[in-house]
Amino acid sequence: MTEQQADKGSIQVIERMMSLLEVLADMPEPASLKILAQSSGLHPSTAHRILAAMTSAALVERQDNGSYTLGIRLLELGNIVKSRISIRQVALPYMQQLHEQIGEAVNLGIRHEDEIIYVERTSSGRSLVRVVYLVGGRAPLHLTSVGKLFLAADSPADVRAYARRTGLPGKTLHSLTRLDALERELDKIRRHEFAYDNEEAEIGLRCIAAPIRNDEDQLVAGLSVSAPSDRHNPDWVTPIKVTANDISQALGHRKRLRN
Repeated sequence: MTEQQADKGSIQVIERMMSLLEVLADMPEPASLKILAQSSGLHPSTAHRILAAMTSAALVERQDNGSYTLGIRLLELGNIVKSRISIRQVALPYMQQLHEQIGEAVNLGIRHEDEIIYVERTSSGRSLVRVVYLVGGRAPLHLTSVGKLFLAADSPADVRAYARRTGLPGKTLHSLTRLDALERELDKIRRHEFAYDNEEAEIGLRCIAAPIRNDEDQLVAGLSVSAPSDRHNPDWVTPIKVTANDISQALGHRKRLRN
C-alpha cells in the first residue's frame, strides 16, 4: 500500500467515525448496532469495528444490552474546549460581517454585576456620538439595549432587586427611571427577543441589541448596533438577530423551544 492510499484510508475511517458520532448525537436513547449502521450508511461489520475502537477510547459507551451511546470522554473534551473559548474571538468575524452589511458600529457587551461592559467594537468611522460604546466602557443595565437583554433574562424579583440597589438613575430625558416602565419594556423584550436603546444613555444615539447564548442556553453576551438617531434604521433588527444567532451557534447553542 502506498503512502497516499494509507492516507486516504485513514481519512475514510475518520469520516466514518464522525458519521457514527453524529448519528449517536441525534439519538435521544442508546442505539443498537443495526440502527447505527443503517443510519450512517455503513456495513454492520465496519460500524462494529469503528464503534469498538471508539469504545476503547471512551468516545462511545457500550451498554449491557449491546446498544451504544456517546461516551464520557466527549464531555471531558467538550469542557476543555468550552474553557478555552473566548466570546470576543468567536464573535469578532461575525461582527465585522455585520458592520460591512450595515455600515454602523457593532458592539459586543457582557454583564458584570449591575453594569454592561463592552468588550469589542467595530467603529463606523462616521459617528462622533459614541461615548458609551468604547471598548472597556461600562453602563448601567437599564440604560442600554444590551443591558436590558440581561434584565429581561432575570426573574421579576431580581429586576425589582436591581431597581432597589441602583435607584434606576437616568442620563437623559428618555431614560427609564421608573420600575413599572422598565418592567413593561422588559416584557416586550422577552416576547420579541431584541431590545432598543432610544437615546436613553446618550442623546442622539440609538441602539438595537439581540441576545447571544451558549451551549447551555444561557445568555452570555449581547450584540448591538449603535448609530446616530438620524441614521437609525429599525430594519436592522433582522440582520442583528441573525448574526447573534450565528455567534450563538458558534458557541454551541442549539435553538430551543421557549414557553
